[in-house]
Amino acid sequence: MPRIALYAGSFDPVTNGHMDVVRQAVRLTDKLVLAIGVHPGKTPLFPTAERRAMLEETCGPLAKEQGCTLEVVTFDGLVVTAAQRAGATALIRGLRDGSDFDYEMQMAGMNGAMAPDVQTVFLPASPASRPITATLVRQIAGMGGDVSGFVPAPVAARLKKRFAGKPGI
Repeated sequence: MPRIALYAGSFDPVTNGHMDVVRQAVRLTDKLVLAIGVHPGKTPLFPTAERRAMLEETCGPLAKEQGCTLEVVTFDGLVVTAAQRAGATALIRGLRDGSDFDYEMQMAGMNGAMAPDVQTVFLPASPASRPITATLVRQIAGMGGDVSGFVPAPVAARLKKRFAGKPGI
């Protein structure tokens, strides 16, 4: 029976922090499903199709290198429902610090109560990726800052194009 895990997020944009979690997750599972959360009330920087393309371009090679199948899906409900729909028995969650741990423990408890067949697996962020958040990346890029140290090169190029005309990128 193949081991299937689901890693959910907005991935707006894909960061080196996301890459760090994916790099660890593909070593633990046969198939990794990256689930892009779509919320009707939120307007992301990148449309869903572009976020999907970024994930496939940046994470696909990591999965292939480890012999792991990668699938990118979208969801707009509960993450445990998306996991069950994908046949996943594990939810992958990255932890940067203690505040992430506190929040993620609460989520793991609630998800476990709703879907006892889906186990949450916490993966610690590497020291280099701990301060990286997609929110900070968007803010820095939007103000003309250089984000190349925080995102994969193809994502940096997309951000540069998105914020063309801002000095410093």
